[in-house]
Amino acid sequence: MRIAEPDRQDSYRVGSVKGVLLKRGESQAVVMETLFFVLALVTVGFGLVSARFDYSLITPPMIFTGIGVLLALSLGEFIPKEQSQEIFKIIAELTLVFVLFIDASRIRLPLLIRDYAIPLRLLGIGLPLTVLLGAVIAWFLFPQFSIWEVCLLAAVLAPTDAALGQAVVTSPKVPLKIRQSLNVESGLNDGIVLPLVMLFAALAVASTDVPAQNSWFSYWLQQVTLGPLVGGIVGGVGGFALGNAKKSGTINPDFLRLSGVALALLAWSGALLVGGNGFIAAFVAGLIISCTADNIGETLRDFGEAEGQWFALATFLLFGMIGVIPAIQQANVACWVYALLSLTVIRMLPVALSVIGLKFHGPTILFLGWFGPRGLASLLFALVVFDEFDLIHGNQILHIAILTVVVSILAHGFSAVPGTNWYSSALKKISSEDSVEHRPCVEHRDKFTLKTKPNGSDS
Repeated sequence: MRIAEPDRQDSYRVGSVKGVLLKRGESQAVVMETLFFVLALVTVGFGLVSARFDYSLITPPMIFTGIGVLLALSLGEFIPKEQSQEIFKIIAELTLVFVLFIDASRIRLPLLIRDYAIPLRLLGIGLPLTVLLGAVIAWFLFPQFSIWEVCLLAAVLAPTDAALGQAVVTSPKVPLKIRQSLNVESGLNDGIVLPLVMLFAALAVASTDVPAQNSWFSYWLQQVTLGPLVGGIVGGVGGFALGNAKKSGTINPDFLRLSGVALALLAWSGALLVGGNGFIAAFVAGLIISCTADNIGETLRDFGEAEGQWFALATFLLFGMIGVIPAIQQANVACWVYALLSLTVIRMLPVALSVIGLKFHGPTILFLGWFGPRGLASLLFALVVFDEFDLIHGNQILHIAILTVVVSILAHGFSAVPGTNWYSSALKKISSEDSVEHRPCVEHRDKFTLKTKPNGSDS
């Protein structure tokens, strides 16, 4: 039975803010108004004091997630769960599109191939080993999961998010080769692991419905072929057109920025219309633009520094409001153990194995291993899988991913500055200027602006 929505005049007679919101709570429009009011208010409030946190142990994702949790504890009853989750899903999907597109557009692929040592080892050896080790440990901790569900959980939690430890990839105390390797790894691993996430999700569903196995495999094959095809076309044609327009001066700078962002949405929506994966399409489009239309890349990175960051922080705020408390309430010991192992053994051992032979010092290996935060990509992958696939243990997989991200937000946020200082000090004691960590390397485009103290020093 559907409850009729009260008109606005009746709602005002309730006599209190709580009564008004509860009376009108079934209205999707009111929920959206409330959530966007909160998002705007928190953004402006944080913006007023944001400079004070540039060199602090407290990171923006930590603040926005924490505010979201506080709002959930105090105002959660005012926001209907189903409607707020739908809005969260929309913002989260847009955020993932922009993250994949902008991260890919920053990478100079030809130069990366030439200077392959660390990033390609982390991506080509460390990433598959992380998924494998994560699946093995999940198999023992969650015996109720199918083989494909444990693989799915491991793949969802494999990509890293440099934003959670931003001080690590922006501090001049860290050698360029090391901080850039973490930056490039973070920019590419989410796009690389996405097809695996979709494959394992499809196999997990197919394993419970034998007649549907062929249809799910066809679905996955369509996703990972049409998605890159559409992304390649949009990135190639769109990048060429915008690049030429910029050279000839026929496009306004403001519209260049708008058009660059629109390409991400064009790739995403175009792939969905033909049955491909929109997220893979957005990633491929950004990668193609980085290779063929470098002259518009700065426009995209400007968007990532401003509007793109707002989408990310809005996702963290809604994440705190909607996802954190239910995940903590329903978590058991195995969930917490896996979250902790995911950030330590499951990450650090594969990294150590992947850099064998590079002659890195011990502190460098520990530093590379520890600073693999789990953030937006893992959270958004888990949300997409939970929403699109009818998995037997989908809810538990989502909660484990949420727990891991929560722990990572705190652990990597608080340890970024002290960890950077420790690594710099330890490396100075045992290395020299000709050590492998200090050797010149190809410089990729930074995801974040290099942060230094106003007097020019970093701390």
